[in-house]
Amino acid sequence: MSTNKTFLVNEDAPDTVHEYNKDIKTMEDPEAEAPVKPEEEYVGDFEEVSTLKQGLHQRHIQMIALAGTIGTGLFLSSGRAISRSGPLGAFIGYLVMGCVAGTVTLATGEMGALVPLNGGIVRYAEYFVDPALAFANGYNVVYSYLVSIPAEIVAAAVLVQFWSDLNSAVWITIFGLVMVCTSLVFVRLYGELEFGFSMMKIFLIIGLNIMALVITCGGGPDHKTIGFEYWRNPGPFVQYLGIGGALGRFLGVWTSLNSALYAYSGIEVITVAASETKSPRHAIPQAAKRIFVRILVFYIISIFMVGLVVPSNEPTLTESTGTASQSPFVIAATLAGIKVVPSIINAVIITSAWSSGNSNMLGGSRVLYGLAMNGKAPKFFTRLNRFSVPWIAIALYGLFMCLGYMSISSSANTVFDWLQDLVSITTLTNWITILVTYLRFYYGCKKQGISRKSLPWATPLQPYISWASLFMLTLLLITGGYSTFIKGNWDNESFVSSYINIPLFLIMYFAYKFICKTKIVPLEDIPIQPFIDIANRNPEPLPKPKKGLRKLNILWD
Repeated sequence: MSTNKTFLVNEDAPDTVHEYNKDIKTMEDPEAEAPVKPEEEYVGDFEEVSTLKQGLHQRHIQMIALAGTIGTGLFLSSGRAISRSGPLGAFIGYLVMGCVAGTVTLATGEMGALVPLNGGIVRYAEYFVDPALAFANGYNVVYSYLVSIPAEIVAAAVLVQFWSDLNSAVWITIFGLVMVCTSLVFVRLYGELEFGFSMMKIFLIIGLNIMALVITCGGGPDHKTIGFEYWRNPGPFVQYLGIGGALGRFLGVWTSLNSALYAYSGIEVITVAASETKSPRHAIPQAAKRIFVRILVFYIISIFMVGLVVPSNEPTLTESTGTASQSPFVIAATLAGIKVVPSIINAVIITSAWSSGNSNMLGGSRVLYGLAMNGKAPKFFTRLNRFSVPWIAIALYGLFMCLGYMSISSSANTVFDWLQDLVSITTLTNWITILVTYLRFYYGCKKQGISRKSLPWATPLQPYISWASLFMLTLLLITGGYSTFIKGNWDNESFVSSYINIPLFLIMYFAYKFICKTKIVPLEDIPIQPFIDIANRNPEPLPKPKKGLRKLNILWD
């Protein structure tokens, strides 16, 4: 069976787009009379490149990768990691998970540079593993965004109560409407907003780390030199759950891995809007290559510095106020006698929470768009408005923002907490899927004799770092709810939120596989060469060399 299709492949010059009309042999057709040469076979649909506006420039995509997804996880929740694991335990947890998060982003970037289509991992799993995996993980990610967006809006609304007594419903409505409106216009507006908010977050993190350094060196109002005092007393580790000895310290470190995982969630979003990114085969690798710098500066150094200035037994670390008062940086400033910092931090964290939700809105709508493009979601989710954005997909996420109103009622707030816990585990599932897909892609290249030098971009140290990260994430998935199995610590919510995602994912995978009769794509049939041919036929212009003061800019090209 063959179909006649017209498709557009030049992303950078829509006025000189090449049109190809060929008979395309579908991969599902076992009765095809003769095999088609790889360079003549087209797998995938690049028509979206010509219909979506390429409004994201390199500076947008690189700043989104740099700080776009930093939200309340780093500013508010990092204190909980210190209270459970101690300063050294939290540092180890963030360091280990930072390496895993960086590996996941590099794998995503390599595949995204070759296949610059919207939807990210949903599209890659379709081509490199199994359409059933794309379906299962696609809805796993969609569900994650459906709940995480209202969660970030609620966080921003609660943060406003640091100054205002107005009902949270007012702020939930305002933040939600602004988010929907900005998502429905040109993607360039989204890029500019995220660019601005990312710059604010970068300046805040740098400022907070400098403040922590000044405090620990005795430059605070109390002129008390702290140094590594809190590493000696109460100590570098915490005996988690009251379990003594090495086991208690190990469990504290292991728990910090989960805390760090959620702080890093969303770090891989650099490819979800690839079709709307100018020169994606250059912009995506550049963004991915800076990932370890971002992790080092914004996460690992931050968790190290805050561990110096706040003791792990500080009672306020475990309080869940939802405002800046629970931030370990605010606690450090308060302990040192600095009074101005809380309001400044609260203001920037509000923009961070809203920015993170806005980033999730882009990612969620584009994943749903990618599912619809592949026939795994209703076709109407591919409809675009006059600004060339998928407005129906955005409207669905706007509708689910109403979940945020559940936080107003104390009884409904319990249900909402369950939803937040459930969505956390989807990050773990998504990262495992990314690494499995990448390893299939890697060994597909090897099986077909395709040199990695022929790819638009190839990451170093592969496949070793991907195997190591996959092993770590699988262990975390299996042991995510270990604390509930310790005598006296059983908790229904923790058990369900830790493990319910596993059977749901498997049900979606095998149900789709059974109904649509899909098969795992053999390594020799993975369509890698056709995408390489498309990239070679449509070279991207090299960026202009930096001149003058621009040479000092290390954040973007």
